[in-house]
Amino acid sequence: MHPDELVTTLRAAGCVYAEDEARLLTEAADDETELARMVADRVAGLPLEQIVGYAEFCGLRITVAPGVFVPRQRTTALVRQAALGLRAGDVVVDLCCGAGAIGAALLAGTPGLEVYAADVDPAAVAVARRNLPPERVFVGDLYDALPDALRGRVTAVVANAPYVPTHAIATMPPEARDHEHRVALDGGPDGLDVHRGVAAGATAWLAPHGRLLIESSRGQAVGTAALMQEAGLATELWTDDDVDGTVVIGTSLR
Repeated sequence: MHPDELVTTLRAAGCVYAEDEARLLTEAADDETELARMVADRVAGLPLEQIVGYAEFCGLRITVAPGVFVPRQRTTALVRQAALGLRAGDVVVDLCCGAGAIGAALLAGTPGLEVYAADVDPAAVAVARRNLPPERVFVGDLYDALPDALRGRVTAVVANAPYVPTHAIATMPPEARDHEHRVALDGGPDGLDVHRGVAAGATAWLAPHGRLLIESSRGQAVGTAALMQEAGLATELWTDDDVDGTVVIGTSLR
């Protein structure tokens, strides 16, 4: 397929960054037959990242797969805040890890971290094991998935947990609502169901002065902060307007 024809086809399908997508698809395809299939998938609405098999995140290529949550650029705000003060040997837990993008970015930025990850979705865990040390990625519900030996040792718990209210999923872009597992999106009636579990369980796992960092929306951040306060954490809110990212940070007082 001629490059101009490819760009025209993608633009007609509603791809805003048609030139960039054309380049990525061409680079990923082994031949014209595969390129034609990939373009057809994109025109049909499949996420670009799931088609080419990776997402660009914090300078890394994060492996992704069909159905697994694709890391968003807004989550780079969470990575930057979590990275502050981390040193080799610190223990970091990436809860609701999806493809493991947050943990992978933190490990790349601070070599020598002990990064663990967990997700309730086995498909996500299978992908995260390709982006992180596989023996440190676990299937299970929040902290229940983690080795008991980590209790009281965790420097930072990071979580891009689902925070879309159930009723709002229908308004999400089709790339998300139709092609990512619902368990990665649905935060319950008010969007805070999973945040409740993450906040309530954190203090048992955090080291002295350890931090819990949760991505939230601007509208829900106050609610997320209140959950952390109920759990006994000192809280603060941080927003990065450049990527539209909002992070709620809780610090252990012990």
